[in-house]
This record gives sequence, C-alpha cells and structure tokens, in this order.
Amino acid sequence: MPLEHHPLRREFPEFKAQLLALMSSDGHFVHLAEEYEQLDKRIYEVESGRVAMDEVLLLGLKMQRVSLKDELAVYLQKAP
Repeated sequence: MPLEHHPLRREFPEFKAQLLALMSSDGHFVHLAEEYEQLDKRIYEVESGRVAMDEVLLLGLKMQRVSLKDELAVYLQKAP
C-alpha cells in the first residue's frame, strides 16, 4: 500500500466550497483543521521511516486523526 498524506481537501472533495468558507470564517474549525494536518504530517513521518515511534503510539495518533476527521465532517455537513 503506497504511503500518502490525507489532506482535508482530498478526504472531503465533495465539501470543497464549505471547506474554503469555514477556513476563512470559523476560528474553531481552522484550529481543528490545523491540528488534523499536523497529526497527518506526524503520522506520515513515522510511516515513512523518518521518525521512530512505537506502534501503539502510532495507533493512538491515527485514532486522534480519525476523531478529528469525524468532528470536521460534522462541521462540513452543517455548513451552508
């Protein structure tokens, strides 16, 4: 399986307009999105072998990313 990043624009292509609108108008959404992107980058670094990390810790990071993604999805679904 190829290694890849999971940016929000790729994860939610159907919410492109809502994503752009929320990124420019909702501070809490921006904070969550930035946290998601930082987690995604950290996970990528570990999976690429650039950073060493215990598998249990990596799994915890992945679970945090999924949780943030779910929270961001709720925002996107409610956006006009």
